[in-house]
Amino acid sequence: MATARMTDAKQSNLMAGRSRLGTAVRKLPPGAFAFVMATGIVGAAFSLVGQDAITIVLLVIAVVSLAALLGALVWRVVRHWDLVYADARNPAIAFGFATIVAALNVVGALFFSIEPAVTIVLLCISVPFWLVLTYGIAAAMMLGPQDGAPALKANGSWFIWVVATQSISVVTGIIDHGLEINILGVIAVAMWSIGVVLYIVLTVIITLRLMTTTQDAFGIRPTYWVYMGATAITVYSGWSILSLLADLPIIKATHDFVSGFTFMLWAFGVWWIPLLVIFGLWRHAVKRYPVQYESELWSMVFPLGMFSVASIHLGRLLGLPIVHDLGIICTWIAGVMWVAVTVLMLKSASRREIPGATTTERIAQHR
Repeated sequence: MATARMTDAKQSNLMAGRSRLGTAVRKLPPGAFAFVMATGIVGAAFSLVGQDAITIVLLVIAVVSLAALLGALVWRVVRHWDLVYADARNPAIAFGFATIVAALNVVGALFFSIEPAVTIVLLCISVPFWLVLTYGIAAAMMLGPQDGAPALKANGSWFIWVVATQSISVVTGIIDHGLEINILGVIAVAMWSIGVVLYIVLTVIITLRLMTTTQDAFGIRPTYWVYMGATAITVYSGWSILSLLADLPIIKATHDFVSGFTFMLWAFGVWWIPLLVIFGLWRHAVKRYPVQYESELWSMVFPLGMFSVASIHLGRLLGLPIVHDLGIICTWIAGVMWVAVTVLMLKSASRREIPGATTTERIAQHR
């Protein structure tokens, strides 16, 4: 009898576990890959300050998480295509899918010094995702039926489109620098240029929405940190381009422009930081919005890590110690934030919640 009860209990727990996993896949947020982005870039930042052990741990976590999330994504596409399609049509959350592109390339960039073939494979996988994002999701939002203009739901997650674009520029530049495949240098400059123009366009749209509509505490979400993260990865991409062979025709033609614009964007990214901190204080201290786990918190950790990496590289390249040292300081801040958000995520999981799912549903419906 006791054995039978134990067997029934195990079966019940197994069925509950499968049910919970199925629910997690069904409710997988479009921006779920931001965890991989944040983990990978913080690992890259620590590698630049000589903390190789931390880098290895974070790389392992990023790789395992990337594999698990890709599996979950495939499962969701096969079993719940209607939900995936609905998410892709919703301007409030659709650009979260761009985290897939950025996650693949962040992990790929980390692997280049270990095994360049992995970097190339992950880049090749990311390109079709970027094409679908750019010419599928964006076109569907512009041309398909919508409940109001798409710009009315514009938010910080739209900048992940810029991040995804620049991640391709970064990796193509890194591969060209290491393997001297010169055509990739041209692609790196082209993608950097597309990313810069996208950033300018989206900054105008999203800033105008912030200044012409009334905001509530829920609306001012952590994804607005990607305002700064998009400038940071553009700076990182600019560094990768400036590091290419100086005698390449495309580098000769664009070097001065890329160099000047890269520093300008770095300065603009620094300018954003105090305003983003004010957003957070207004949300939590003034409006009393509770501090709790949201999957979008990784969209705050990623910009901090990317700013660190970009600042360290740019400071070295241009001989600017203050820029380099600011990157080192921000590396440790990003590390602390990664630990803090991880703790919140684990607490949420321990309560048998689907991390970030409820928040994503509210975002999709938010006005």
